[in-house]
Amino acid sequence: MGAVVTTTAPPAGTAAEQFALRRRSPLQRIQHLLHSRPAISPFLVLIISFVVFATINPRFASPNSLSLVLQQVAVIGALAVGQTLVILTAGIDLSVGAITILSMMVAAKVAEGHGVPGVVAVLIGIGLGLAGGALNGALVTRIGLPPFIVTLGTLSVFTAVGLLYTRGQSVQATDLPDLLNWTGESFAVGRFRITVGVVLVAVLYILVGFALANTAWGRHVYAVGDDKEAARLAGIRVDRVLLSAYLVAGGIYGLTAWILIGRAGAASPNAITDANLESITAVVIGGTSLFGGRGAVLGTLLGALIVGFFRSGLSLAGVDDQYRVLAVGLLVLVAVAVDQWIRRVKA
Repeated sequence: MGAVVTTTAPPAGTAAEQFALRRRSPLQRIQHLLHSRPAISPFLVLIISFVVFATINPRFASPNSLSLVLQQVAVIGALAVGQTLVILTAGIDLSVGAITILSMMVAAKVAEGHGVPGVVAVLIGIGLGLAGGALNGALVTRIGLPPFIVTLGTLSVFTAVGLLYTRGQSVQATDLPDLLNWTGESFAVGRFRITVGVVLVAVLYILVGFALANTAWGRHVYAVGDDKEAARLAGIRVDRVLLSAYLVAGGIYGLTAWILIGRAGAASPNAITDANLESITAVVIGGTSLFGGRGAVLGTLLGALIVGFFRSGLSLAGVDDQYRVLAVGLLVLVAVAVDQWIRRVKA
């Protein structure tokens, strides 16, 4: 009888992965790379836009111009962090600006008219932001209303409450405690001028980015946004995760109200009229999927900077403001199209 020869086959999974990798075209490899690293595309856009605008007008690359861009994007960049959390859960928040304005105006009014200390006024503003986020989250999780409808409704509610409370009147910086104006103070970092508000936004990105990447809560946020039913079957308390995302986002809006007072030099009901669209724009351009489950706050920061670069760069180039709006709109369309393409990735 002949000897029986046995062979040891390589692990099927490893061989299959290597075979699939060899079969991919260069375009498919780019697709997989962007799927696993969504911040790459906005980073490349940011670098290219910087080079182009600096070439068109060297003033764009000056420390003064870049410092101004950072200060301009600080408020929208902060709001976009909260918007990122909501969009990661496959939701949307249209009440971003209304919650921020309400928090800002109430904090300013109680400090001006009732002599409330600055610390207490700031805490009241953050508390109102938390309350607004909690209301949105409760309507989404307890009643089961779509996030778009919920936040569209609360947008009107919070806006009306803010206008009724303040009677449409602004509060000037000279009538506010020093602490409320503190976020607008600037200091030198080399040749750059950085405000306290910019520093707070940077810290905010670090904390939220760490929480999303390194905590169970962050993993649950991604899981819920990717597939709610699968997350529920895995033992994740989906409603609790959704509520927490809206709650944290609301707290961020309340904090942003404080940053906005320092940036604007006053508390005005008309301070950020385009906050909703601009925060969504930063998130989408930054590579976070509107369908949830994929993205990062690093991409959101890059998206906010891209919008700031385009506005500043086109302005220095003498381009009409309507063309600047057009350019940002085209960026959003391209970003959504790329996201749709990336989501069709195959193993």
